[in-house]
Amino acid sequence: MIDRAAERAVLEEMIAAVRAGESRVLVVRGAAGIGKTVILEYAERAATGFRVLRAIGVESEMELPFAALHQLLLPLLDRLPRLPAPRREALETVFRMRAGAPPDPFLVGLATLDLLSGVSEEQPLICAVDDAQWLDRASAQVLGFVARRLLAESIAILFAARQPGPELRGLPEREVTGLSDADAHDLLDSVTHAPLDRGVRERIVAETHGNPLALVELPRGLGTTRLAGGFDLLDAETLPGQIEESFLERVRALSGPARTLLLVAAAEPAGDPDLVRDAAARLGAGLDIDATDGLLAVDHRVTFRHPLVRSAVYRAASPAERRAVHLALAEVTDPAADPDRRAWHLASAAPGPDEAVAAELEQSAGRAQARGGIAAAAAFLRRAVALTADPARRADRILAAAEASFQAGDLEDVGRMLSALRGRPLDGLQSGRAGVLHGQVAFASGRGADATARTVQAARQLEAVDPRLAREIYLTAYGIAVSVADPEALLAVSRAVRRLTPPADPGPLDLLLEGYTLLVTDGRAAAADVLRRAAAALTELPPADVLRWGWVATGVNAAVWDDVAMRETSERWTRIVRDAYALRELPYLLTVVGYASSWTGDFEATAAFIAEADAVAAASGIPLPPYAQLRLLSLRGREPETTALVAATVESSAAAGLGMGVTAGQWAAAVLYNGLARYPEAVRAARSTTYLAEPGLSTWLLPELVEAASRSGEAEIAREALDRLVEATAPFATDFAGGVEARSRALMADGPEAEALYREAVERLERTPLRTELARAHLVFGEWLRRRRQRLEAREHLHTAYEMFVAIGMEAFAERARRELLATGEAVRRRAAPAAAGEELTAQERQIALLARDGYSNPEVGERLFLSPRTVEWHLRKIFGKLGIDSRRQLRDVLPAGDVTE
Repeated sequence: MIDRAAERAVLEEMIAAVRAGESRVLVVRGAAGIGKTVILEYAERAATGFRVLRAIGVESEMELPFAALHQLLLPLLDRLPRLPAPRREALETVFRMRAGAPPDPFLVGLATLDLLSGVSEEQPLICAVDDAQWLDRASAQVLGFVARRLLAESIAILFAARQPGPELRGLPEREVTGLSDADAHDLLDSVTHAPLDRGVRERIVAETHGNPLALVELPRGLGTTRLAGGFDLLDAETLPGQIEESFLERVRALSGPARTLLLVAAAEPAGDPDLVRDAAARLGAGLDIDATDGLLAVDHRVTFRHPLVRSAVYRAASPAERRAVHLALAEVTDPAADPDRRAWHLASAAPGPDEAVAAELEQSAGRAQARGGIAAAAAFLRRAVALTADPARRADRILAAAEASFQAGDLEDVGRMLSALRGRPLDGLQSGRAGVLHGQVAFASGRGADATARTVQAARQLEAVDPRLAREIYLTAYGIAVSVADPEALLAVSRAVRRLTPPADPGPLDLLLEGYTLLVTDGRAAAADVLRRAAAALTELPPADVLRWGWVATGVNAAVWDDVAMRETSERWTRIVRDAYALRELPYLLTVVGYASSWTGDFEATAAFIAEADAVAAASGIPLPPYAQLRLLSLRGREPETTALVAATVESSAAAGLGMGVTAGQWAAAVLYNGLARYPEAVRAARSTTYLAEPGLSTWLLPELVEAASRSGEAEIAREALDRLVEATAPFATDFAGGVEARSRALMADGPEAEALYREAVERLERTPLRTELARAHLVFGEWLRRRRQRLEAREHLHTAYEMFVAIGMEAFAERARRELLATGEAVRRRAAPAAAGEELTAQERQIALLARDGYSNPEVGERLFLSPRTVEWHLRKIFGKLGIDSRRQLRDVLPAGDVTE
């Protein structure tokens, strides 16, 4: 390896760190031929005593799910029995070693992390992944997940890519550029055996930009005579094109059987020597590697001298030659052992529509989905579409491909598939499915109003052909309308649902849809009974429905003001989702649990849920709006942090068309400013969002607006907000609803009526675990008493409020209470909340400490937080040092008993 001193130094530092028990990840990025593969090979040679695992991305294999991951882990499959059952079964499913439900891709990532971590405990490990730009998407997601979770394992992962895909973005990178002029001249001299004109030499070095492969291969392909003249250097527009042409010059000089062998190898991505030999034999060629002028090599796999050889050979072949090669490969591929690869070859061999091959591709798509390869399923279905002649079958397959592409997150492909349906006759079910996709794409693209309208239209089209599906689509439309906070869209959805004939035997989701939409069209009094029935029925919601509908069903307990069920149901559903490894749904439910715990004043628990939600979201790459964090910061009264997060959330939510995010931000601002006693600012925050007839945030904002407006002299605004609040609370007899209503009514009353309402608010909230609301009831009651010069009783309530605020950690409200006490003539020293044990721990360290304190083992903590057991142990050592302890048993002594992890 000429030069590359800087790269060698980086690699040697990585290897030394891994020997010392640390993890390292590096993406080596650069143009084709720049030397990335050589750098990976250098790292493998330098890592003496390491176990080496290799994988190579292959362009023609990008549609086969987990193909590259299988390459990498193949030497470790005998270790699968050592993994816990869920993780072992996940890998066995995606590698077709067992049948089962499709595992969450992040469970596959966790299983891979565990497998690699186990190997690294025996000897250091280096994983070299070449041509990562051609990894199949499922493998890229898993490897990106693993790379982000490494910390204290003796593992190095090296990726080489021309341009890393989105799954690898954000990982440490190093760009590899061309050789210096001096080194480029030295390399050129080493491969040219005849003197070159100085001008030609300079031109070669300049035009190759020091690309080592170009400097080595161009002289071989062009020959001494043509090279010396310099006339052929500009024939290709790009350097890869020049290098490919150089390779093709060598290919053209080979015998016919050798060229056939190269084309067979180029079309067979797995590099299976038996398959290549048998297919070549069918085409009159043999596995004569020596005849390929060093362009092919074979050991346990058939490999090319460079990936550009493969692409050059395949692209230069005629369509008829490619079809013949793929047909030969299909004929020698075992349909039982590898049906998907066989179907792929058959599709590439088909000259036109072929229903039999299209049906095989459809079956392959089903198998890919069963293994969690959604992107691969979409690719199989797209191929099936191209081979389908029957218009009705073609429309069905287009829709199936579009649905799979949407699940895979490829909105552009969904758009192309939907465009292909334009002008085609569709039946009612097909029209409905297409409409749902249009709505989903619109919502994902930030076009909320359009999304709701299209989803409602799709549901209407489905009413006659599949009423059950239509109701499900209406429930989705309701959830979209709430998310975008569009009152007109919400009313349109609800009116459409009210037109439907109710099912004879309504299930939990039917009751939920009826209750939600009746609330919008007729008000909460009319919807109260149905909402209560829905809340009761949802306690027995099957896990499959929790996974699918938890995101929209969690609001029903808020709608009926049942704080206990709100907390218990969200905790139970969180356990269901966590046990199912449904990581896409888990962050949302953790946010709901965080909200529920914030009402009780257990900020440590709230912070723990937020930390776990952030960990899951970071691991899965799914954006998570910071709603629970906004709530926590606003209650704590942290003005700089809250205002910054509010501004960022409102801006990003508005840009994405998520009006509910704007509401969450303004609710947090209103709470903050009420705590700071800056009531006009609280009024502006609370009024700058759209009120929506939905169960949660819009309703919870109303008490803030009543308090702020009543204290700002905005009686009309306060009265309007109170009327809306009473409409939401009056139909429900819970102490949560009654206590908040009485407190808000008291703010607008006077004399004996106000006093009675304040006392009712305190009494009712004392019967709940809602410490934040109880403390605020004591505060406003004490303020009212002080203004009436009833100082002794005012001090009693203000003292209670102050002590509660300090204990909870509601700093702004505590200061507001302290100032009121001073106004009664009582001197009160400013006190901060007692420092929580382990306050110096990071959010992740605290979560690990709490789980370890509660008896979770390192593997169980790692499974919960998507870390390897060794990384958990590494964190625990840091935690022990910060807490001044030396064992897990002592965690019970130093962490407050009130801290929770469930």
